[in-house]
Amino acid sequence: YYQYWKQDLMESYIIEWINLLARFAHVITGVAWIGASFYFVWLDNHLQPPKREADIEQGVGGEVWSVHGGGFYHAQKYTIAPPELPDTLHWFKWEAYTTFMTGVFLLALMYWYQAEIYLIDPSVMDIGKPIAVSLGMLTIAGGWFAYDLLCKSALGKNDTALAAIMFVLLTITAYVLCQIFSGRGAYMHFGAMLGTIMVANVFFVIMPGQRDLVAAKKEGRAPEAIHGIKAKQRSVHNTYFTLPVLFVMISNHYAMTYAHEYNWLILIGLSVAGALIRVFFVQRHKGQASPITLIIAALLIIGIIWSIRPDIKPTSHNASSADSSSALPSLSKAELNSLAHEIVINRCVSCHAETPAHPGFMAAPKGILLETPEQLIQHAQSVYQQTVVTKAMPIGNLTRITNEERSRLGEWFTSSAWLP
Repeated sequence: YYQYWKQDLMESYIIEWINLLARFAHVITGVAWIGASFYFVWLDNHLQPPKREADIEQGVGGEVWSVHGGGFYHAQKYTIAPPELPDTLHWFKWEAYTTFMTGVFLLALMYWYQAEIYLIDPSVMDIGKPIAVSLGMLTIAGGWFAYDLLCKSALGKNDTALAAIMFVLLTITAYVLCQIFSGRGAYMHFGAMLGTIMVANVFFVIMPGQRDLVAAKKEGRAPEAIHGIKAKQRSVHNTYFTLPVLFVMISNHYAMTYAHEYNWLILIGLSVAGALIRVFFVQRHKGQASPITLIIAALLIIGIIWSIRPDIKPTSHNASSADSSSALPSLSKAELNSLAHEIVINRCVSCHAETPAHPGFMAAPKGILLETPEQLIQHAQSVYQQTVVTKAMPIGNLTRITNEERSRLGEWFTSSAWLP
């Protein structure tokens, strides 16, 4: 047993470090990609007609002056391509590719390799690990193919119709994922699907178009404007996907969203709000910003905050038990404290201990220890919120906590039995 324990402990330690380094790399490359994307969207929307006749004759379609870091910058954009290619031409692609590679690595490490912890929730759907991972992969790949076909169809020429169809498809996808996976796993695969669409736009549409423009100049033939038009469309889509993807990246810290009964609706609502916020800033770049867009986004967020607010009234949890048709017998304060501690020891301490017994954890999640009655009282609010209100813990219900036990913890907290 000791040998197995040492092996599990070392495996958890190694996974933690791999997770940390991969996440750090993902954040760095993501910042580089999104930063470049935001800058070029800003640049495109601030271009003004060139003032010099010579620039117009050279094919310059717009220019912008800016100041940053104590220096002046003069950026020019050619309508199609310059008369001659410069010796050094900077390409923006590896930021997107490395963000995708590190993101897929993290997804595989956390949600596929450890699917029984983070992806599968038997209370949602009791499926096997191979099936869960396969469905996750299919969602990510299928999302890109469906989106790409839509863009290439007649609908792709109508931005409004395309946006409406995409909204419907993404809503259906969010709902289905939340009926199959844990809320956390569903959110992460939804975000991974959008992120894959973004990087696939770069790889399959934007970069080939840019390579053809460069090749045309080198070969002395006229570049085709259609490449720039298609690339611009996909680039615009990418900028609207950015904030929803960023929300998903941080959502695993907030069980109040992914663990809610209507988690799919919250996901879509916050994604739409993020896209609208991005629309506002794009319009603002053009000097066409309408506060209505921002107001709608704010109302969406406020509506979600209000709708999922916790019930702070001290109500009885006895009737919520699905394990018993009759009300639970009343217990004294001492009995509730003793029972609550017993439930936490059986269902929570395998992870929330100085040395977790569960092989998937090197240290207690968020540093929360629940081994003693004093530690339980210290974290009473968190225990109530995570196990009773959101039911996000135990993660994936690994320890098979029952509804009756959740009800008892709710009764213990709302009756103030835990207070001195």
